[in-house]
Amino acid sequence: MNLELAIAAQLQVQEQRFLLSGITWEQYETLRDLFDDRPSLKMFYLEGKLELFMPSEDHEEIKTILARLLELYAIEKNVRLYGYGSATYRKPSEERGLEPDECYYIGSKKQFPDIAIEVVVTSGLLDKLSIYQGLGVGEVWVWQDGQLFIQRLRESGYEQISRSEFLPELDLDLLVRCVLIPDQHDAAIAFRDALRS
Repeated sequence: MNLELAIAAQLQVQEQRFLLSGITWEQYETLRDLFDDRPSLKMFYLEGKLELFMPSEDHEEIKTILARLLELYAIEKNVRLYGYGSATYRKPSEERGLEPDECYYIGSKKQFPDIAIEVVVTSGLLDKLSIYQGLGVGEVWVWQDGQLFIQRLRESGYEQISRSEFLPELDLDLLVRCVLIPDQHDAAIAFRDALRS
């Protein structure tokens, strides 16, 4: 591989993050509204700090297969799961706002999602769990280094749990094994077949 191809390949997988401080809530809302036509630009706001994030192709691939498998599970098990992708959620009174990688409501739509999925390829610059806590999101599923961690909101903050309380029958080991299958189609078929067996 020549040097130009190597550099292009490296740039393709890198994520871009920027942190701005001293941003008012009004400035955040203006910026978010201004860039609504750029769905690839994500913003995380926490008490005057604004992180701008451009996800990598690796990031998008993982969040997509996680979403596909979770939605497949819901169909196979007849769970009323409603996906809202990377919709923007804001709570001015808590000075918090973000776009999850994926998010879902169980049963019916509410003010904030029941489950949010976050894929970590590179470390973020803000504490996303603090943002989710301020929004009152019940579970945050964090994919990092080939593992899935479920954080459940309690009175004192998030606590890592071994099974989803919203989807207690979901075999997380199976889900992780299938996410790690390199081909998305093969992953979905393997997951579906395992659910049906």
